Amino acid sequence: MENFAAPARPIVASMIALAAAHPDRAVAFQGAPGANSHVAAVQAFPDGLPVPCFDFADAIEAVQDGRADCAIIPIENSLHGRVADMHFLLPESGLVITGEHFLPIRHALMGVGSREQVREAMSHPQALGQCRHWLREHGIAPVAYPDTAGAAAMVAARGEPGLAALAPPGAAAIYGLNLLAQDIADADHNMTRFVVLARAGRPVEGEGPFMTTLIFEVRNVPAALYKALGGFATNGVNITKLESYQRGGSFAASEFYADIVGKPGDPAVDRALEELGFHSKWLRLLGTYKQARKRG
Repeated sequence: MENFAAPARPIVASMIALAAAHPDRAVAFQGAPGANSHVAAVQAFPDGLPVPCFDFADAIEAVQDGRADCAIIPIENSLHGRVADMHFLLPESGLVITGEHFLPIRHALMGVGSREQVREAMSHPQALGQCRHWLREHGIAPVAYPDTAGAAAMVAARGEPGLAALAPPGAAAIYGLNLLAQDIADADHNMTRFVVLARAGRPVEGEGPFMTTLIFEVRNVPAALYKALGGFATNGVNITKLESYQRGGSFAASEFYADIVGKPGDPAVDRALEELGFHSKWLRLLGTYKQARKRG
């Protein structure tokens, strides 16, 4: 609670108290009230009770210990790529991906003074990266902060006309700030994909298509990745996302995060996963869920 800026604390306390009385409806998100993750939680769970958490680890912990039924976490952005840390936090969390949600991102500049007075803009590094060209063109220096709406609360607390925040437009009303500019992302297609994390998987029922998310580490031999992924090609399974990352600083072997179209139980997916497992040191499925946005 104390990590949030003073203007956000009473709002955070009220939201946490309400969710504590109905944990089965609680949806944890990272950030202060008004953050993009808060907007995503309300859209994805209209009957849910959003629970603000200062960082991603706190949001995951809220689900792990039962204070929230699930968490909604940003995992990638169309302009700025993957969200830092999530590829490490997800596998270690023990939670399961049960859904996805796509949120168009619309940043606004807000502060206590006028647009001409602003010399610095505070926000989450993802938001700063998505608006870096606009900020440079207007002579505004970026200042990193753990989340967008939290930056708005901090700007309200500091009351300095030269310091503004980049946050969703609704945060201005929450923290009593002036809207100085709107829709300032560097491209119109700015979109963030969120995943829903829960302690256990949900039944995969009804019409597809479905997505399956997995992580694996290939054997440290020539052409290992080519061989490991061959089963997806021969069985016609679409890989919509494949990213490598290093763990432990060894630079010896890469682990991979992948999204595929389909679900275990589909013959083609089962054959592809069997071949992947044969050529990998280990393979772990993180979840299967209904596709929220068509791929391809």
